[in-house]
Amino acid sequence: MQEFDVAIIGGGPIGIACGLEAKKKGLSYIIIEKGPIVNSLFNYPVNMQFFSSSEKLEIGEIPFISKEAKPKRNEALEYYRRIVTSNNLNIHLFERVLDVEKQGSIFLVKTNKEDYQAKNVVVATGFYDLPNKMNVPGEDLPKVSHYYDDPHFYASQKLAVIGASNSAIDAALECWRKGAEVTLIIRGPEVGQRVKYWVRPDIINRIEEGSIKAYYHATVKEITPSEIIINTPEGEVTLENDFVLALTGYMPNFEFLEKLGIELSKDEKRLPSYNPETMETNIPGLFLAGVICGGMETHKWFIENSRIHAPIIMETIHRSAP
Repeated sequence: MQEFDVAIIGGGPIGIACGLEAKKKGLSYIIIEKGPIVNSLFNYPVNMQFFSSSEKLEIGEIPFISKEAKPKRNEALEYYRRIVTSNNLNIHLFERVLDVEKQGSIFLVKTNKEDYQAKNVVVATGFYDLPNKMNVPGEDLPKVSHYYDDPHFYASQKLAVIGASNSAIDAALECWRKGAEVTLIIRGPEVGQRVKYWVRPDIINRIEEGSIKAYYHATVKEITPSEIIINTPEGEVTLENDFVLALTGYMPNFEFLEKLGIELSKDEKRLPSYNPETMETNIPGLFLAGVICGGMETHKWFIENSRIHAPIIMETIHRSAP
């Protein structure tokens, strides 16, 4: 069985940054990713543009050059893929971690392909895997998706987009521009204040001119093969509907964290326990990195402010190494 100084679970930007730092420190390491390189970014919408500028997405002090100040998905994929390949990082792709057990001072990391031993483990799994479900009848219909990819798919279709954040607003605008009949269903009183500053005026104008219909203070009651039924302040409304994009946000895999023994706060934030000076959890040798540190506060950590976790963690591990 292979043994490493550190096993990194998650091959996103922060997991890759941890691998770079481990290599710089002379630590033996393995990055285990259940999908392709930067799996979450790969599953972003094809036309997605980052809120952050390219220099704020850099890791390992490696320059990120993009055509515009704010890069697009394909440029980010190219950047992180080049980092992995040019640095010959030890990353195992399409390999899913099933369990992590601590046996004395060593962790046993079990995957669907192999078992590994590691003196330390870093969890950098993000929060894009588990959507916040609405828990309404019809949510499991084939026409309902919690992920958005390409607007072409929805051309000439009656599309309901649920949500008021960047993902929902981007989808609504792109699909409308490709010929979809778009209806926005927003739980609050307005389009989200965190929507990208160059996009928010666009969606507000489209709503005000009537190009996109928006229901505020609205929730979904039921989805059927041909309709969507929503609750509004004016009463129940039934809309003809072909597809539903329920872009209601995502959450970390709390079940996995609890299985590892990581303590979570008892409130709705479900914040994991860790020392911000070392990123070490309540389990010695088990660290957290990236957006997963924010629990349900998914707007707290981003690539640009969590990339510092990598040098903090690897410096901690390096100091404690015999």
